[in-house]
Amino acid sequence: MGASSVVDRLLKNMGNMHELGRQRAFELGNPFYAQFAEDGGLWRKELPSGEKFLVSLEVITDENDMPVEVKDTIIKKLD
Repeated sequence: MGASSVVDRLLKNMGNMHELGRQRAFELGNPFYAQFAEDGGLWRKELPSGEKFLVSLEVITDENDMPVEVKDTIIKKLD
């Protein structure tokens, strides 16, 4: 097997999963949420426009415990 598959290449570098999720969220026109230790338990929200915010996050689930809505409250705009 000469050429490795896309999946094989992705699995070799799991550090890129954050970027893949971000890219897919933007393709769908959705914001991207990520949590970093330095944010003290808050989430970062990034919009496709590049704007970034620190937000508190609430995930609303249905009776089967499946997420149906994400509610965020902006705490602070990031530069």
